[in-house]
Parts: sequence; C-alpha cells; structure tokens
Amino acid sequence: MPVEANTLAKSINKLYLEGYQEDFRVADGRLISVQTKKRYAHDQVHIVNFFRFEGASDPSDNSILYAIETNDGAKGTLTDAYGPYADPDISKLIKQVEDISKKEG
Repeated sequence: MPVEANTLAKSINKLYLEGYQEDFRVADGRLISVQTKKRYAHDQVHIVNFFRFEGASDPSDNSILYAIETNDGAKGTLTDAYGPYADPDISKLIKQVEDISKKEG
C-alpha cells in the first residue's frame, strides 16, 4: 500500500481510494467506527501503515495518520497529533496494538 502523498489530506484521500473508507475514533479504550458504531479492542486492530506529517509553518503542528484494518474486515483511518499534543486515549490504544507495520514506498 504505497501512499505517495505529502500532505495529510492527500494521504487520507489516497487511502480512501484504496478502500480505507471508515473513519475511526477512540473512546473508553476502544477503537470505534464513526460510520457503523462498531467497537474494537486492541487485539482486534491491525495498523497496516502509518504516516507522520509536520506543519509547513508551525513545527508544533504535527500529526500522524494510521491505516487500520480490523478482524472483521473494516478498513479505515485514524488521525492524531503526535508529540505533546497527542490524544492520550489514542496513544494508549496504539501502544496496546501488537500488529503494527510500516510499509516502504
């Protein structure tokens, strides 16, 4: 799954075209699909790729995009800040996920 995009928005759009069409959020220690409301524990989540971005005009404007697949076949994205502005709930869940990959390309 090579994503050749240099901005967060372009990367999200590229992943969407590759089938990562669900929007995920994290609450109560679970990954939640915004569309279906399904909830996933950390052991049902596979991070198949991730991308980091830095704001052009503000070095503190950092974000990370996760391409996620779940055990039941749902595919989507989760976005977070990284560094001091990271969402602690997202960070905690990501640290619990055992299946994390970084694709080259």
